[in-house]
Amino acid sequence: MRRVAMAVAALAVSFGAGFTISNRVRPVLAKGDFSIAAIAGQKGGQDIFGPYEIVNNWPKPLTALPGHEKWTWSSVESIYAENPNRVFILQLGELPNIPRPATRLLPDMGPNVLFPTGRLPWRDATFATIPGAGQGGLLAEDGPRLWRGDKPPYREVGVDARWEHCLLVVDADGNINEQWTQWDKIFKRPHYVAINPYDPDRYVWVVDDHMHAIYKFTHDGRQLVQTIGTPGVWGADATHFNRPTYITWLPDSTMFVSDGYNGTRVAKFDKSGKFVKDWGQKGVRPNEKRPGYFNNVHGIAVDPATRHVFVNDRENHRIQVFDDNGKFLYDWYVGDAPSDIHLIYMSADRHLWAVDRGTSKVIKYDLEGHFLYAWGTWGDFPGGMWGVHGFSVDQEGNVYTAEVDAGRVQKYRPRPGANPEFLVGKPVYSAWK
Repeated sequence: MRRVAMAVAALAVSFGAGFTISNRVRPVLAKGDFSIAAIAGQKGGQDIFGPYEIVNNWPKPLTALPGHEKWTWSSVESIYAENPNRVFILQLGELPNIPRPATRLLPDMGPNVLFPTGRLPWRDATFATIPGAGQGGLLAEDGPRLWRGDKPPYREVGVDARWEHCLLVVDADGNINEQWTQWDKIFKRPHYVAINPYDPDRYVWVVDDHMHAIYKFTHDGRQLVQTIGTPGVWGADATHFNRPTYITWLPDSTMFVSDGYNGTRVAKFDKSGKFVKDWGQKGVRPNEKRPGYFNNVHGIAVDPATRHVFVNDRENHRIQVFDDNGKFLYDWYVGDAPSDIHLIYMSADRHLWAVDRGTSKVIKYDLEGHFLYAWGTWGDFPGGMWGVHGFSVDQEGNVYTAEVDAGRVQKYRPRPGANPEFLVGKPVYSAWK
């Protein structure tokens, strides 16, 4: 009995206050052993991808497009599943399609230095991709120079990377069936794509952090109907952003913007896109504790029931929570380095999910910040994660990831019999299905 009690206590600590031990995760083994497997009673295995299995060969390779045999996916910034059969992919142009090189010694770097090593990744799409100046603190206008390099050998557009196919749409089988190439010319570093779940017209929104702008397109992508911010000009007022990152909406279509890589605020707009107010000040990284101070505002989500606004204060490793007018309510710490939360997502069942680029984990919190569950493993093999920067869930519960480092997107489907409490909750679909 003492052994069972200790196991239950350990589970409570691991999953945080508020976690319910359901019948699906009750003790199922003899002699007091306790199972927290994604599938209760599973024999063997190790939940490598948590309650999910990877969908192999999804999407179809970019090389399948005519004339693209030599080009592939680049740094994929964002992914959004309108439904299982219409999934938006947002990337920073294309990279040369190069097979993995054979492992060899690099004596100039020192004895016994090998590259590439074993199962480790070998090309970082974040570094390879146009335009450069991706990290916080860098100026958007310096991007092309930083990408090209300050001394030979200089990188060349069209050889080392090219600016095509920033926004595409794929179907449930991964076939590329929409190419929004007509908008490549207005993008500079597109960062996030989404549809307001409360909008019956399903306009498509794209945040571009290097253009300091947010674009609103018709559902079919034929028209640009609104631009918020002043493209190419940074600032922090009603008409300017400073490298904005994400957007989210309340049920009345009030919109909040996390602004951003260089900005240190949250900006609020009404349903027509009219500026309402903002809040936030520049903090002192990496251990800022003061409410309302930010360093790298890189993620935002809202609870439609309370109208609370959850903000990822990335470089200070915390989530700050406010009311919808910017009054600070509470916060919680997400962990020491290598923790590096890149985005947050509010599921319809009112849990906050976070994706950590540093630990390659998908993390579940309750709305008070109690840690409930996490899954994920690092690697560039199918199902592993390397640099998740975009995340989405469809109506069937499939999970999608966009990876800036690996330069790819992936699709995970729930495993048959998986504990529903371990699955990422489905999104709000209020105005449409």
